[in-house]
Amino acid sequence: MAAPVLRPVRPAVLADDDALAELDRSTWSTLHAVLPRPVPPYEPFFDEGHGPEDFLVVEAETAGGQTGIAGYIRLVPPTPLASNAHVRQIRGLAVATWARGAGVGRTLLRAAFAEARRQGANRITLRVLGHNTPARALYASEGFAVEGVLPGEFFLNGRYVDDVCMGRSLGPDGPDGPHGPA
Repeated sequence: MAAPVLRPVRPAVLADDDALAELDRSTWSTLHAVLPRPVPPYEPFFDEGHGPEDFLVVEAETAGGQTGIAGYIRLVPPTPLASNAHVRQIRGLAVATWARGAGVGRTLLRAAFAEARRQGANRITLRVLGHNTPARALYASEGFAVEGVLPGEFFLNGRYVDDVCMGRSLGPDGPDGPHGPA
């Protein structure tokens, strides 16, 4: 099966609500989720604390010619404090099952770096569950380093799981600067 063809990353719009909600439900897993599996009646994807302005999406065209949202990333300030306005935090990344292996996650991360810089940030952080090896490997390959671990922070699927805090610089001398990956 041919890999989907990615379109340019774009900001989310209100009309993406249903597609993003479906993507979120279809990718739910204890590998990355700390909240229970969603059950009907489903809440809207966008709400007061999660507006379209916080999300970047990428669409892709399949070999069959159909187009759909292949993934999203949520990028927000970690706090409302002026003292850390230079930081952005990734608080969600999802890739549709049919689009995995096509570079969607990496494409979204790099778009988030560019958007964070556009917003004036020079640092980006995230939290990832310790057992989410594929996500941790992707983040490490894009310059994130482990900056802290909260051991046994979550109890999921009958076991305690670490919460891993990762971060990286967005500055010109950071991992994606003139001497690192683009």
